[in-house]
Amino acid sequence: MTSTHWRSVLLNRRMLICVFTGFSSGLPLYILISLLPAWLRSEHVDLKAIGLFTLIQFPFTWKFIWAPVFDRYTLPLGRRRGWLLLTQLALLAGIPLFGWLHPTLDLTLIATLAAAVAFFSASQDTVLDAYRRELLPDAELGLGNAVHVNAYKIAGLIPGSLSLVLADHLPWNTVFLVTGLFMLPGVAMTVLISEPELQTSPPRTLRQAVVEPFREFTQRRGWTSALWVLAFIFFYKLGDSMATSLATPFYLDMGFSKTEIGLVAKNAGLWPSIVGGLLGGAWMVRLGINRALWLFGVMQMAAILGFAWLAWLGHHEIVGTLELTELAAVIGVEAFGVGLGTAAFVAFIAHTTHPLYTATQFALFASLSAVPRTFANAATGWLVEWMGWMPYFLLCFALAIPGMLMLLRVAPWRDPK
Repeated sequence: MTSTHWRSVLLNRRMLICVFTGFSSGLPLYILISLLPAWLRSEHVDLKAIGLFTLIQFPFTWKFIWAPVFDRYTLPLGRRRGWLLLTQLALLAGIPLFGWLHPTLDLTLIATLAAAVAFFSASQDTVLDAYRRELLPDAELGLGNAVHVNAYKIAGLIPGSLSLVLADHLPWNTVFLVTGLFMLPGVAMTVLISEPELQTSPPRTLRQAVVEPFREFTQRRGWTSALWVLAFIFFYKLGDSMATSLATPFYLDMGFSKTEIGLVAKNAGLWPSIVGGLLGGAWMVRLGINRALWLFGVMQMAAILGFAWLAWLGHHEIVGTLELTELAAVIGVEAFGVGLGTAAFVAFIAHTTHPLYTATQFALFASLSAVPRTFANAATGWLVEWMGWMPYFLLCFALAIPGMLMLLRVAPWRDPK
């Protein structure tokens, strides 16, 4: 491809929209999986309770149940934009409420609020995924999803970096208010974009929106192939999902302060994530999605071993330049490797959907990929307390192997797609 073609692909309006969809999608999830555990741990909530908090992400696993509503019904602002604005305003109002609760006194209320934030976040994801799939032509799926994933990870720096630094200097109610206001760029995007042009008519009834996406998928792939695809979606991200589920409490247990985690560890992942995502998108154009899943999956697995190495080094009584450099290196490798794997994985999911049932099918596949994060991660606190950090990360590495082996069936190397 010529440099002029690459500029036209990278610097178009669709890629800019993917930046905003990724940021708006990532922010509320990272609040739940990064800022919330750090807040609870700093207020002396035990690891078992924090591990159980992953169950409040239940909506990310079952969002395909109500996804047909988004395919069937249209709100005044539009079929996609109307639902987006509704969910984003709910998140903008709900996130700051965390700051008015106390972890040791209001744990049940915090769990309830977290579940509500998870519901609206999962609903927003469903509509954003559908909008992005309808926006991008097939040739731009890999690159567009790489941009989306990078913006998604960059959004994680707000609750995982800025908010942690603010928490060392400001009360938590201010921290959650400032963090919640970062939903405003997503709201602005929703107001300014236009509805995607539909090539086919949307479902005419709710029953059609519920039944036809499943029937179409199984008829197109065949039952055996469809089951292999679903199993692959479940297992491909299992290892790294479990490895990163308690990342912030892990760093704290290794002796790093919240400010050190915010300024050094989280920011060390920014440029590797951006570079990895852009390279990943470019490589996917040349390699195809299937081969990218192979290569990026290996890098994704290697990143898990970085956490095991950091755990092997043990707790630091005094944190100096060397210790911060080691932490930054581990985070940088994780951001690069896992970012590549996620970009290819999301592109695979998008490629597997049918344009007529984008929201429902995309939600079904994304929900299945969220099962490990929701259910398996609920046991992570017990696993860490039982076996320790290093054996736990080695277990996560082993759990990443089945997903790679399934590539032989669902994404063979000789069929690059």
